[in-house]
Amino acid sequence: MMALLIKALLAYLLGSVIGSLVIGRIRGVDIRSMGSGNPGATNALRTQGMKVGLTVLAIDMFKGWLATAVLAAWPLSPGAPADPAWAAWSAPVCGIAVILGHLYPVWFGFRGGKGVATLVGALLGISGRLLLVFVLTWLAAVILAGFVGLASMLGAVAVLVASAVGDFPHRTPRVVFALVAALLILYTHRGNIARMQAGTEPKAKRLWLLGTRRSG
Repeated sequence: MMALLIKALLAYLLGSVIGSLVIGRIRGVDIRSMGSGNPGATNALRTQGMKVGLTVLAIDMFKGWLATAVLAAWPLSPGAPADPAWAAWSAPVCGIAVILGHLYPVWFGFRGGKGVATLVGALLGISGRLLLVFVLTWLAAVILAGFVGLASMLGAVAVLVASAVGDFPHRTPRVVFALVAALLILYTHRGNIARMQAGTEPKAKRLWLLGTRRSG
């Protein structure tokens, strides 16, 4: 139990390293005062250009993967066998913690991003199947509806559904991870929901990776 708590704390601190804010300090800007005010890859791409945007995306995804694929599997007590009952929770708990770190970064006044890129990285470390579910849902939603925020929310919900369906080992930890992640993504996109209801949410004309204007 103590090892799991230590890993969760380390994952949170790792998540608190926000790619856009680190790069922004190097460049002498605070991206939270620019564009949509969100320190994520989308706003970085819009306000700082493709190179910075893709770098931010890579950093935020990498820390999610690092938390769930590397930190979660790291033996804090070399030579001591891990308790199987707690080992199954290691990656999901680290995944939740790294996303919370991105949303509420201790290094940056607890003002972070929306957590989508970090969620994608965490899914990469937890389950390739769940990652595929998210990516396919996200792409379909962007193409059909044109809202990046909506696509992110639907992708997170689809991961929750996929986690709850099917018979596979350690389902409960993954369902808990997917449920918490979906709730966090829905919460961080509450502004997008309000703008869609008001009809003021801008649509993405193309996939944002191509560097065109899109929703935040």
